[in-house]
Amino acid sequence: MMQPPGDAWSSRTPTRPDPLGFPARDGRTAAVRTSAEAREVVRRRLAGIRPMEPAQVDDLMLVVSELVTNALRHGGGVTGFGLSLERDTATVCVSDRSDERPVVRRREEPAVGGFGWPVVLRLCREVAVSVHPEGKTIRAVVPLEQ
Repeated sequence: MMQPPGDAWSSRTPTRPDPLGFPARDGRTAAVRTSAEAREVVRRRLAGIRPMEPAQVDDLMLVVSELVTNALRHGGGVTGFGLSLERDTATVCVSDRSDERPVVRRREEPAVGGFGWPVVLRLCREVAVSVHPEGKTIRAVVPLEQ
């Protein structure tokens, strides 16, 4: 069942646990284990709201992909994923097991990787990192203005 815009959905909402210990909501597994799963959650949530410009959807999908990929590569795995849609913003929250905050690295020579965090910072209206005993949560607000 689709939730209306403005109604937050999060893997931290306890209802029925899945086999991996993640909570579920409305009979669906709420946890995401890959960037593709996270993008699918976003696609399902966007399906029931107003039409959006492709560039807006692309920016949101890129932010989701980068945050989840970084949690998998550098944070010990995704421990929580949330998405809240408002009229002019989408708020994405991704939690992982690491208490290390992301950093922008300056490089003198070309290197593979290291571009995701700067992309997130550039595309988002607001980004906050909160460290807690289980790791950290990154909250990113992506503008969806028309």
